[in-house]
Amino acid sequence: MDLRARLVVCLAFGLLVPALACADIFAFSEPNGAVVLSNLRAIGRDNVLIRETSIDAPGAGEPVRGINLQYRDAVLGVARTYGVDAALLAAVVAVESGYRPRAVFGKGAIGLMQLMPGTASRYGVNDPYDPLQNLHGGAQYLRDMLNLFDGDINLALAAYNAGENAVLRAGRRVPPYEETRAYVRRVQTAYENCKGQFPTPGSAGKATK
Repeated sequence: MDLRARLVVCLAFGLLVPALACADIFAFSEPNGAVVLSNLRAIGRDNVLIRETSIDAPGAGEPVRGINLQYRDAVLGVARTYGVDAALLAAVVAVESGYRPRAVFGKGAIGLMQLMPGTASRYGVNDPYDPLQNLHGGAQYLRDMLNLFDGDINLALAAYNAGENAVLRAGRRVPPYEETRAYVRRVQTAYENCKGQFPTPGSAGKATK
């Protein structure tokens, strides 16, 4: 059975996670036949685009994109621990992994908040596949980026995606990388969709120019 046929079967039986984020989702097969979902197009593989980014606001009666209710309480608790807007944290998780704790994308980024090994070690995350540990590590990193960039949400998001040094080298602006700029836009869209699903935060960050 080829990749497209297997995807049809998975979709028909609901085997693909329903809470995929506000991000393009590509599927490709590994040499062992496993189907992998990613927000990045795999180089040298037969990629199938199974979900294209949508920035439309949900219609009446539709669930808000970017929130997986299974993790809502965990996101809220972790966000409160580090003083991060829960809606913002939920949006980052949505775009990073679509709430898939076993997700592995990019250059080894792992879990709900797609922690790189160095970032996981930096924040004491022993098992990045553990959803709660991953949330704690990612939330601490996001909080540190908000602090570093004076609460500027766009810069904090750019730093989360490309690294704080890239933002500093760009003169404390969003770096001129299309991937990073698209990432910031996607998280901001998911953030708007997530607002109203959590208690109103204090001053966890500010919008940017």
